[in-house]
Amino acid sequence: MSAGFGERARAGILARGPLCVGIDPHAALLASWGLADDARGVREFGLRTVDAVAERVAFVKPQVSFFERFGSAGFAALEDVLAAARRAGLLVIADAKRGDIGSTMDAYAAAWLTPGSPLEADALTVNPYLGVGALDGALALAHTHGKGLFVLAATSNPEARSLQASTGSGGSTVSAQVIDEVSTRNAAAVSDGEWGSAGFVIGATVDWTDAAIAAFAPPAPILAPGFGAQGATPQDLRPRFGTMAPCVIASESRSVLAAGPNGLADAVTARVAEYEESLNV
Repeated sequence: MSAGFGERARAGILARGPLCVGIDPHAALLASWGLADDARGVREFGLRTVDAVAERVAFVKPQVSFFERFGSAGFAALEDVLAAARRAGLLVIADAKRGDIGSTMDAYAAAWLTPGSPLEADALTVNPYLGVGALDGALALAHTHGKGLFVLAATSNPEARSLQASTGSGGSTVSAQVIDEVSTRNAAAVSDGEWGSAGFVIGATVDWTDAAIAAFAPPAPILAPGFGAQGATPQDLRPRFGTMAPCVIASESRSVLAAGPNGLADAVTARVAEYEESLNV
């Protein structure tokens, strides 16, 4: 693959804007779409979503848990959705939040980031709380195959604040330390001017001052949940992320999926226009 994930994400944002459509087949959404709450239902939900958003956005983010709850049949459904999304030219972020040490973490990375794997995605969300160094094997595999990681750094759920805002002996918050350590690895892996392929999950409702985090270099994609149903709007993107706004991949799921299978394409088109307008102000 000629370009790393960071550069491919950068190109996707420039071409189609920052919106990432989450593929989150909640039971309530399945019912509202007229689909059964089973493996066949989540497969149909995912495939319809891919059809509706292809050519409109650059990114989709299947939430693995909503497929996993149906066991092997759910994973088979997810495999079909991942493959369809990649065939459609979408950049696929598997939201699995895997995190472990040594060979176990390497096996998770192989499952999601190896070309030709049944679960192949373009990027994977990962948990650094066993130590950023525990992700080194996954980072190496991602770089080898032109894939990406999104490392949890400053999430928007209130339960995380006390952990992520705690400080170490050097005075940095956990969130800031994660960003610094991953950015050091990005700097060693890319040329000047390129985006790193190890990005970050930073919630759209996170106050960067409260979290004691700051702009980082080299640039890398920021996966930002919290837009839409969680309260952040496209107009919040630039004020919240400041100089890092061009790096943001704004994740929305329920806010657009609630439009239903017949209204999803129009809802996504309208949302893309809102982000474009907010970034051009």
